[in-house]
Amino acid sequence: MNPVQYGLGIIASLATFVIVIEMLRRRRLRERHAGWWIVAGLIAIVISVFPQTLTIAATALGFEVPVNLVFFFSLFILFLVALQHSSELTKLESHNRSLVERIVLIEIKLAQLEQTTKKRDQI
Repeated sequence: MNPVQYGLGIIASLATFVIVIEMLRRRRLRERHAGWWIVAGLIAIVISVFPQTLTIAATALGFEVPVNLVFFFSLFILFLVALQHSSELTKLESHNRSLVERIVLIEIKLAQLEQTTKKRDQI
């Protein structure tokens, strides 16, 4: 491997890991969302520092080209992130529906109370 490529790989993987940690620190990314990104960053650091691990892992898993293992792993991580977000979106939609129903019931009760108050004032 070319020394420039080796250095750029290490810099890119470290930068990715540092960015995720910094986003967590600044509360721009929640812990439950950062898990998969931290795992991906750590694996990228290991592979960039020890590139032969990618070749060994690809051979052990039956990939002819080691880069295909990287693509597969990247797609798998993105799939897990999308699945996690879909699950949370479903939960939030359910919670929103519940809140809207409660607000409607409160508005109905408020309207009934206003009508009762108006009737009392008229008497």
